[in-house]
Amino acid sequence: MNASEFQSLRKFAETRFGRIAYVERGSGPVALFVHGFPLCGYQWRHALDELSPVRTCVAPDMMGVGYSETPASQDITFESQANMLAAFLDARSIGQVDLVANDTGAGVGQVLLALHPHRVRSVTLTNCEVHDLWPNAMLQQFFIGLKTGVVGQLFGNIVRDPSAAAALATAYEYPESLNKASLEMYFTPFAESEARREQVKGFSQFERNRDQLVAAAQALRASRIPAQVLWGEGDTAFDAPASIEWFKSNLGGLRKLTTIPNAKVFWPEEHPRLLTVLLKEFWSGIN
Repeated sequence: MNASEFQSLRKFAETRFGRIAYVERGSGPVALFVHGFPLCGYQWRHALDELSPVRTCVAPDMMGVGYSETPASQDITFESQANMLAAFLDARSIGQVDLVANDTGAGVGQVLLALHPHRVRSVTLTNCEVHDLWPNAMLQQFFIGLKTGVVGQLFGNIVRDPSAAAALATAYEYPESLNKASLEMYFTPFAESEARREQVKGFSQFERNRDQLVAAAQALRASRIPAQVLWGEGDTAFDAPASIEWFKSNLGGLRKLTTIPNAKVFWPEEHPRLLTVLLKEFWSGIN
């Protein structure tokens, strides 16, 4: 699915949080795909193509990024994002989902699992924030840039000057694969809206998000919902050994843990066939 096809499929669901943008494709049980930061549902385009014969694949955009339209004053911490996803499922009359999430979307996914466990049939988490094990020094500098507005301005500039996307090299194993269409899909909302560049500063509140993840830990330990963790070992944003050990000890429903050599934080976009094979294997084993 290319960018224009993805754009043509975009719809909006009305919720108390605003108009939530999403793309839906396929048939069968619903799989909910929650993207990383600062991406949008387009991150999952290849997975939607591959999995649409076996799942109704739904990829919403989180608040503050992508194409969802939310009030400027809307809180966008993990807990609010998780509650938004539950409200989104209500608006779409969707009961349970196979949750698949990456990066900040998987941080939000952990809170969704803790607050709304009845909505989750299974969960697949990829490289993401874990408990109180983040941010490292690199992410701390990133959050400072977010808070001051420097990062938001950079996001807006990427559409006009694609060379500015070099800043994403730490998140991609093959950053040269980010073509003009992908950059425009991800960063046009920041280029076109000063309000969006201002709203995205809300993601700098890492202390609140970290506290919310820590608060979710008890529910995660008690959970028996089938879960798997897929972790790219080349990730420099989140510490692999400590994060993996935490999940082993604290994700109660953990059935499978797979590490992927050299893969960085956004590997699900770069290696969609690997992702879809692992998802099909996991889903077939729990059905």
